[in-house]
Amino acid sequence: MRRNTGRLLRGIALLSAVALGATACGGSDDGSTGEAVSASDVQAALKKGGTVTVWSWEPTLKTVAADFQEKYPKVKINLVSERSGDKHYTALSNAISAEKGVPDVAQVEYFAVNQYALGKGLTDLAPFGAGKLADKYTPGPWNAVTQDKAVYGLPMDSGPMAMFYNKRIFDQYKIAVPTTWDEYVDAARKLHKADPKVYIANDAGDAGFTTSMLWQAGSRPYKVDGTKVTIDFSDAKAKQYTDTWQKLIDEKLLAPVNGWTDEWYKGLGDGTIATLTTGAWMPANFVSGVPNAAGDWRAAPMPAWTRGDKSSAENGGSSLALPTLGKNKELAYAFVEYANAGDGIGTRVREGAFPATRAELESADFQSTEFDYLGGQEANKIFAESAANVASDWSYLPFQQYAHSIFNDTVGKAYVSGTTLADGLKSWQDASVKYAEEQGFTVEK
Repeated sequence: MRRNTGRLLRGIALLSAVALGATACGGSDDGSTGEAVSASDVQAALKKGGTVTVWSWEPTLKTVAADFQEKYPKVKINLVSERSGDKHYTALSNAISAEKGVPDVAQVEYFAVNQYALGKGLTDLAPFGAGKLADKYTPGPWNAVTQDKAVYGLPMDSGPMAMFYNKRIFDQYKIAVPTTWDEYVDAARKLHKADPKVYIANDAGDAGFTTSMLWQAGSRPYKVDGTKVTIDFSDAKAKQYTDTWQKLIDEKLLAPVNGWTDEWYKGLGDGTIATLTTGAWMPANFVSGVPNAAGDWRAAPMPAWTRGDKSSAENGGSSLALPTLGKNKELAYAFVEYANAGDGIGTRVREGAFPATRAELESADFQSTEFDYLGGQEANKIFAESAANVASDWSYLPFQQYAHSIFNDTVGKAYVSGTTLADGLKSWQDASVKYAEEQGFTVEK
């Protein structure tokens, strides 16, 4: 799944204001009634029927909705899919603030779950029995949708990271595929020396990529306990990342190109961008966006910070959640469980979605899938291993969307000026702390 976090809420009323001021209508402090909803209650709602409005840009849900309606003919799924990224969240936030037009089900990316949950904007699904589904999912996605015993959505997909590399270019210059980040820097130097037009990767400053790199390195800059937050990029693991990446910046070994632009697609296609470290959802984007490079690319594990370490991280991924102000809760939950924990999973995987569920990731059929674009490689074996090695203790801020929106004004300066990456992270930290305090959060030192 393509990530849209680089174009986040700018110039709109951010959810943090909602987070500290809004009260969920008709519910308790945890975003739900707190009363158990039995399977028989859900079945009775399905038998009675009704309409469930779903806001999601995920294309595979169209088939899932059709299958669900065939199975439960009295239920109508109204799938609203014309918005994604910032437009989706703007519409959702505005609907919640106005207490009008709120969907029954909404797609919420993992980095945004905390923000909506703290604002009492999402229903706790634990009373529906969602907690019993924990073992179905890999640690990263499940951790992203839960807080203590509350479950604020069911994972829809995941983005365990891998390094995609242009085998044709690496073979041409007889350069070994890097397995550590130190080797990665060496490979960057060799590639650029062999051909000054070739860069190991593109990076003009990206918040999602930076947080994923810190996640893999073992840095934990964010700690969240309700409205108490800690924001600190000064730990040794963060320094390990900045020291390494600063070499690539200083030596001009990174293509100064933003992702998802025409120039980026061109670089991936002609080999001048030789690697891309991102989520396992990327192959479908290669097929559609870089068809001329079919057969050139392969997948490899994300380089390690310490040789032999298999730690990975997530980049992207979404849940399906029930907004507190939505209606038809039993029907809405039935659809979400079907889509993300039931028969809908198989449908979505067959249509190209990358699962968040252990059974699919571990299945022989899934792992033996050959990717024609990647030269027939069984790349899902790499992706599944990455998913199993994602640490589950990562936290996002309850205003992560805002933090991402100021990344280019802080850390981004390290890519275009004499500011170091470490100083940029400190600036990002200070600006995030300032915003947190202005919004009424308690910032722990």
